[in-house]
Formats: sequence, C-alpha cells, structure tokens
Amino acid sequence: MSEQLVNIKLPLHSAAEGLSLFGPQDAFLKLIEQHLPASIVLRESEITIRGEQREAEKVEQLFEVLLELIRNGYILTERDVLYAIDLAKDFRADQLLDLYKGEIAMTYRGKPIRVKTIGQKHYVTTIKKRDVVFGVGPAGTGKTYLAVVLAITALKEGSVKRIILTRPAVEAGESLGFLPGDLQEKVDPYLRPLYDALYDVMGPEQTAKALERGLIEIAPLAYMRGRTLDDSFIILDEAQNTTPEQMKMFLTRLGFGSKMVITGDVTQIDLPKGKKSGLVEAKTILSGIEEIGFVQFAESDVVRHSLVQKIIVAYDRAAENQG
Repeated sequence: MSEQLVNIKLPLHSAAEGLSLFGPQDAFLKLIEQHLPASIVLRESEITIRGEQREAEKVEQLFEVLLELIRNGYILTERDVLYAIDLAKDFRADQLLDLYKGEIAMTYRGKPIRVKTIGQKHYVTTIKKRDVVFGVGPAGTGKTYLAVVLAITALKEGSVKRIILTRPAVEAGESLGFLPGDLQEKVDPYLRPLYDALYDVMGPEQTAKALERGLIEIAPLAYMRGRTLDDSFIILDEAQNTTPEQMKMFLTRLGFGSKMVITGDVTQIDLPKGKKSGLVEAKTILSGIEEIGFVQFAESDVVRHSLVQKIIVAYDRAAENQG
C-alpha cells in the first residue's frame, strides 16, 4: 500500500533564495527531482513539495539544510547538492550543517578551507587525536590536501617545528632515469601535488621561504632512512607504492612530538608485478594498535567534479568484475 500524498509548503525569505536554491538554470532542482521522487514547485517565495509523505519529508529536510547554508552566505556547488541529496535519502542531510560550521584553515587569499564530507571530517578529527593516521581511499577525496593543511596549521601554532613531505619514487609507467636534469628536477614532478597544496594555503612566496629555511622539507622516501624525526609533521603520500620494507622504515622514523599521516589509494598500485604494497600490509599488521588511526574514504567523499566520481565508480565496477 502506498503512502498518502502530501503537500508540504516551505516559505522563503525572498525570491532570490529560490534562485540560489534551484541553481543556475534550475540545475540543482533537476538533480533533486532526478534522485528524490517528489514534485517541487516554486511560486514567488514559497516552495511546494508534493509526494508520498516520507519522500516529501526528505526533500523538505534537504531544502531546509540547503537554505540554512545559503542564509549563512555559503555558495552551493553541484557537488554540495549531490552530496546533500545522498544524505537526504537516509534523512541525514542535517549532518551537513556541522561540516560547514568549522573552518580548518584559510587559504593565503583569505578563503576558508572547510571539510566537505563526513569522511573528511572524521579524517581531520582523527589526525588531531592520533599520532599516526592512515588515510586510504580513491583520488579526489582530499587525503593529501587536508593533511598538508593540518600540517601547516600545526607549524603556525608551533606544535611542530617542521613539516616533512615525502613520496616513494615509483613511476607510473615512465622511467625516471631518462628524464633530463639533476635529482631535484627529477623528483619534482612526483611531488607536484604536495606543492599545489602548500601554494594554496601559504602562497608561493611563503612556501619558497619555508623551504629555504628548512621549515618544510620535500624529499623522496629513500632520504628518510637512518633519521629520527622529532617535533615534525610527516606526510607520506602515495603510500600504496611503498614496499613493506620501506613502510616499516618510514613508520619507525617517528620521533617525540611528531605526527605522521600516511595517504594512499590501494586501487592505484604502480609497483612492479609480484611486489607487495607496504600500505596494504600495514593495514593488516597494525590494525590492532589502538593509537593508530585508520580512515577509509568512500566514493561519496570525492570532492572533485561530479564526473570524476562517476569515473571512479565505473573503474571500481570493472575491477570487481575482472576480480
């Protein structure tokens, strides 16, 4: 037996709110109608939602949450609306409000940096609580970016004396030896994504100064051997391309007053055939240690273009079918 049809009316403060809510050329409205079975009509400054009671109430909660964001000066993107729709399906849209309350930092241009998904929020909280955290999941979930942002914040607050960013130099199909230039120039293309995050938060000038003064060090993983790193925030990126030996070597560099964040995507391992990934192994070996945090990101945490999310899901499906 189907539920009875209801009409829910939602007053707006102004017609402009309706425009922000429905998006350019009603793009957001179309997305909502596509994913949630209810009809939505805007007349002057009132929205009418018509549908089966549960479905209509989901849309009502969704609109109330999006309206609160708009009223707080937040400019919605298609990505925000899609994520909100996903949450609204389980009546969880209100969890979005928590996400947008806190800023974790500002870019050097003064734009607030916020977590955009519940997975990201959990990651940030875990990094603040634990000394060693693994962030594992698909590309575009902000694993590296957020770790760099938190590292810069820790440096500015004085809770660490320096930041160390490192990646294993494994080539995704290209061979390093044939690239022109000295080691620094050869390593740079690998470390580019780390620079991008630094530039975003500190600006190119401040980043260059911090690198010069040794406050920030960017180095291939091999350079970590034999060192103990005290009072440092250390990020190991692309950790799926470490061997088990490299991973153990890295983790045992942890010094007093230091934090380590290890990020990677186990679906993108570029190690030679037959080589085990240190990231995959670490998860198995270390999962019983309470002080180590493991955060698993999902496709719904992808904060890039919504098409990127679809591409990831399609590849995952293909891999499962082959497996």
